[in-house]
Amino acid sequence: MSESRAALRYAKAILDMAKENKALVAVEKDMRSIVATISDSKELKDVLASPVVSGASKKNALLEIFKGCDSITEGTISMLVDNKRVGMLNEVALKYIILNEQLKGKNVAYVTTAVPLDAAIEKKILKQVATITGDEVTIESKIDESIIGGFILRVGDLQYDASVSNKLNNLKREFSNSL
Repeated sequence: MSESRAALRYAKAILDMAKENKALVAVEKDMRSIVATISDSKELKDVLASPVVSGASKKNALLEIFKGCDSITEGTISMLVDNKRVGMLNEVALKYIILNEQLKGKNVAYVTTAVPLDAAIEKKILKQVATITGDEVTIESKIDESIIGGFILRVGDLQYDASVSNKLNNLKREFSNSL
């Protein structure tokens, strides 16, 4: 089973549990915190992916970092560590956020750019994505200078990569294949 499908299954189970316990808002807040923390910390990503660091150490570190989270979130962290799936914590959190937004009748468009978006461009993106999906859409923008220019747009499972770094990688792949 692919990592993405597994992450989606975990996220659906967490969403169901949060609905049952009337903790949707608290768990969403925790999941957004997890995504922001892991995205901003290369060291944390490396620790989570490392086979050298023990599961108990990863669990203790994560529970300390996310101290004060809802019990469902703590249980999720523990379960992923116990099942040796802690490396997909960020993806599970992202999938949860997407599912919860869909439950509320909204979609989230994740836009990654090399420089901050101005209000006019953000408005155009919102209008275009709302036309495509037919749903109310909110934008979450992220700055990643490594994409050099252009943008990466992700709505649900759809992704459009118009970044300069992606185009350069495609050119590199074409040149290496033609040699």
